[in-house]
Amino acid sequence: MFQVSLQGAVHVVNGKFPLNTEYVAEARSACEPLFGKGQPRIVLQLSDIPFLDSQGLELLLELRDRCARSGGAIHLAAPNKLCSDILHATGLADDFAIFDELHAAVGSFAQ
Repeated sequence: MFQVSLQGAVHVVNGKFPLNTEYVAEARSACEPLFGKGQPRIVLQLSDIPFLDSQGLELLLELRDRCARSGGAIHLAAPNKLCSDILHATGLADDFAIFDELHAAVGSFAQ
């Protein structure tokens, strides 16, 4: 299950399942309510996400694009080594602000 919490004006999305074909629809559903209400500020906490596949990577790009169209942004926080390696190997690490800690990712919106 993917959960959304609010830290100040930033929505934090986290979960314990992989962002893969099996769970990407659930992650998308958790994020859907974050759009349509001004400029979305989203942090996807990856510390407990064990793996990303092509469907998960496409979801990240979809969320990034939707945020940008609304004048907002999505940042990634605390990816584990495998997720970090996948983001770098696919070149997507260059498309996102990635932070080692959740606190830093949330705080980056205040700057």
